[in-house]
Amino acid sequence: MVFRKPPDGGWGWVIVLVSFFTQFLCYGSPLAVGVLYLEWLDAFGEGKGKTAWVGSLANGIGLLASPVCSICVSSFGARPVAIFSGFMVAGGLMMSSFAPNIYFLYVSYGIVVGLGCGLLYTATVTITCQYFDKHRGLALGLISTGSSVGLFIYAALQRELIELYGLDGCLLIVGALSLNILACGSLMRPLESSSSPPPEKMCVDKVPDQYFVYHEKEKTIEENISILEKGYIDDKCVNKGPDCKQDSILNKNVLSSINVNEKDTYKKKVVEQTNFCKQLAKRKWQLYLTYWKETVVLFKNKVFSALFVAILLFDIGGFPPSLLMEDVARSANISEDDYYMPLISIIGIMTTVGKLILGILADFKWVNTLYLYVTTLLMTGVALFAIPFAKSYLTLAMLSGILGFLTGNWSIFPYVTTKTVGIEKLTHAYGILMFFAGLGNSLGPPIVGWFYDWTQEYDTAFYFSGFCVLLGGFLLLLAALPCWNACTTQSSKLPPNTYSYKVASNA
Repeated sequence: MVFRKPPDGGWGWVIVLVSFFTQFLCYGSPLAVGVLYLEWLDAFGEGKGKTAWVGSLANGIGLLASPVCSICVSSFGARPVAIFSGFMVAGGLMMSSFAPNIYFLYVSYGIVVGLGCGLLYTATVTITCQYFDKHRGLALGLISTGSSVGLFIYAALQRELIELYGLDGCLLIVGALSLNILACGSLMRPLESSSSPPPEKMCVDKVPDQYFVYHEKEKTIEENISILEKGYIDDKCVNKGPDCKQDSILNKNVLSSINVNEKDTYKKKVVEQTNFCKQLAKRKWQLYLTYWKETVVLFKNKVFSALFVAILLFDIGGFPPSLLMEDVARSANISEDDYYMPLISIIGIMTTVGKLILGILADFKWVNTLYLYVTTLLMTGVALFAIPFAKSYLTLAMLSGILGFLTGNWSIFPYVTTKTVGIEKLTHAYGILMFFAGLGNSLGPPIVGWFYDWTQEYDTAFYFSGFCVLLGGFLLLLAALPCWNACTTQSSKLPPNTYSYKVASNA
């Protein structure tokens, strides 16, 4: 599929609007799962680490399946994938209202809802990058705020719904709201080129190779028969004299019938001997082999390799606060009279602000988006180390706001990835990176929960989380420190499919 030059406007702003609401509707409940987490703890009586798997799977499984999600979007397009995923998210939420135990929630809420969110996230990011180039950072920042606004609203909404209709009624209503994703997905018009190859050329390209083999064989048979026919006729004319013309006519009829029979026999033989499944498997194997070769080439880029380590460690340490901060406040014995606003709502609204500001900064030519991303990682690690010292609602609210703002670096991560590997390889590279992000999302909250079950306090858990984020930030900083001019010179000597990060002055 060939795409036109990104219009940087027009219908692209409609894409931004519907992508915003898509992420708002699909990620609102999974990101605000901390409210449901407390209810599940009381309803099923399981440990914190075991119960945390529900929310971590919902936010991590979609990212773990990012390579599959990328293939789906590349194969079927953003619109069909978005519509199909809307049914998944809505169905998973409604099924969760009938959960008899925590294991049922692992499937209905964790896997079904999580996979639907992953498909929707990949679809919205991919189609937005196709529609925007100059203002890509702003566009990605706008659509990514949808999930943050969803976190802010759904945290309060789910709490009110639980008080009015109970946990089961809350999940049913939230699932019904998710059906609006179908309307958003229907507006994701693909950006395709109007100039396509001629139909004749396309048909020729799709003809199986074995046909051309048969065509060459058939031509050879016809040439051989022509030679035999000519030799036979000449011999008859020399020996028979005047009767050669009559004999030649008869021989032509006989040889023509032989020719037809030979071709029919050969065609049947070729068809019988051709194993279509084997040829198809061989071609698919070549495609998979090419995919893995391109993946290996991507990992030869030191910045890309450092990105996957950084995103893994960041999600292991940086994601648990959004899921467990409410329980942290309850464990600190904070009075409900001092509880002015849910901490998750504060994280959500500040994440929205962070995504917008960081997305706008990424569009400035003088800003190096890689260094900007590294800065957010290092500051997040410091904020996580400070959580064990927060013993009041005010300090926890301030740290929640800081962490929420820094978590807004998700808006510039696709931007950094695009500048690292190029728009042509964005879907491939982003799928790989999101796989490791999903792994971190899935492991982070259960690890923190297990630390609590083991020590009966969150201090050790958040020290571990802060260390992970700081380590990832320092590794990415080390990969970014060498002179970029020398790096660019070396990259020009690499194979054509090798990609390297461009300096901020060229971004």
